[in-house]
Amino acid sequence: MHSSHEFGYRRGSLMPMQLVTAEEMRVLDRLAIDTFGIPSFTLMRRAAAGAAEMILRRFNRTQRRQVLVVAGKGNNGGDAMVCARLLATRRTPVTVALAARPEDLKGDAARAYKELRRAKVQVIPAVDPDALRRLLHKCTLVVDGLLGTGLNAPVVGYIADLIGAMNESGKPVAALDVPSGLDANVGVPLGTAVHAQATATFGFAKLGLVTYPGRAFAGDLTVIDIGIPPEAVERVQPRSWQIEPADVRRRLLVRPPTAHKGTCGHVLVIGGTAGHTGAALMAAEAAARVGAGLTTLAGPASLNAVLAAHIPEVMTALLPDDQGRFRFDPAAVTTVLDGKTAVVIGPGMGTTEDSALLVRFVLEKSNVPVVCDADALNCIARSPEVLRLASGRCVLTPHPGEMARLTGLSTVDVLQRRPQVAREFATRNRCVLVLKGATSLVVAEDGALWVNPTGNPGMASGGMGDVLAGVIGGLLAQGLRPIDAAIVGVFAHGAAGDSLARQFASVGYLATEVAKQIPRELDTLRVAG
Repeated sequence: MHSSHEFGYRRGSLMPMQLVTAEEMRVLDRLAIDTFGIPSFTLMRRAAAGAAEMILRRFNRTQRRQVLVVAGKGNNGGDAMVCARLLATRRTPVTVALAARPEDLKGDAARAYKELRRAKVQVIPAVDPDALRRLLHKCTLVVDGLLGTGLNAPVVGYIADLIGAMNESGKPVAALDVPSGLDANVGVPLGTAVHAQATATFGFAKLGLVTYPGRAFAGDLTVIDIGIPPEAVERVQPRSWQIEPADVRRRLLVRPPTAHKGTCGHVLVIGGTAGHTGAALMAAEAAARVGAGLTTLAGPASLNAVLAAHIPEVMTALLPDDQGRFRFDPAAVTTVLDGKTAVVIGPGMGTTEDSALLVRFVLEKSNVPVVCDADALNCIARSPEVLRLASGRCVLTPHPGEMARLTGLSTVDVLQRRPQVAREFATRNRCVLVLKGATSLVVAEDGALWVNPTGNPGMASGGMGDVLAGVIGGLLAQGLRPIDAAIVGVFAHGAAGDSLARQFASVGYLATEVAKQIPRELDTLRVAG
């Protein structure tokens, strides 16, 4: 299975890509060996054969003119040595730089070394950083088999120097399983990590290879099937996936010929205070663009002329205010909630005490799904327990800074542990969480996690999050489950940005243009089915 990272995703893929943690992969390997009787060296040979094929396919003859395989002393080094032998049988000039003494090799790695020597492949044992630099100067392609998925502490000393030498060489690198030094679970370098142009990962894609920054360290990703029995996967039940087009397609509702605006949902957007009306307007437009039958924007009464003037298709409802800021009135909020099938709250609403009371009231009294975004999240951060009052199910859409406020962590902590932080929050608060960013994460109430592959740096501009909140709200209003609306929403939102980046410019397109592009992306997904 090959995954291209240019502007996101593989249009032809049929199933969601299974992702695993390093521990899950270890258990799967162990089950395959101990329970299902597959010799460990057979798994190593399959992994190495797939890696060799990836290298021959991905790198041209000029790049492969002199291959240097850097092998560690563990199983990743064993994979590398078997790969080197297989490349040599395909008439590829290969040298192996072994970062260990041969007598220190154990098990499958020792067997791989013996086979390598019998094949008369040149091996330079116990290579030091200076010797490696000399070898790197002569080679045209590096194969990284130094460290595997078991790394759980920062790389220091001798091994860090070897990684530094590989990176400093400027030579293209093909990594085996994971780039050495990269945390396979969260995709952050543990001190330092190899920058690869391509990675062949074994069995299943590791979570850290498809989330940033790990995705950038891995380069083009190829998943090598090593024959893990389906029964082993069933026992382990990994609960992470990369969203694929077919995964989105099967979640889309089919609109019957008899549909009318009254049967296609009514979304309520609450937001838009003085100076921030644009956020609420963008959320409302996005909800309408994604197909909600009716959209109502509820904002401060004194701003109605502004809110009502921009999108004729969106109705407005008036809420009491004080100089363009919300003034909480339970009776007025109850009135605007009546008859709605989903609520989006937060874009441009401010974080006054009245806004916080409004958010709390909506969560507690609304019996339909609620999307909490922007200022609603900052209000919730003051009293996170309000999420447990929610009578309908919630979808929260924080960026890392908002996630930090919701959890009491620093933004750096959130970025260093995105999957764990997102899972812990979603399960503890019984909500669907969309942790936005490069490769946004979608987490269900039970901890199941999806990584979104769509989107690009051109989407780093104001209003994109407001559009996403509106998209999810519009999908909820039409009857999608919260987790389904979040998965479809983040994928379509990012795909719309990718289309704009391809068609017009990589930077400079607007959030409102993304909203206008989303219907085309959803139609593309429907037609592809």
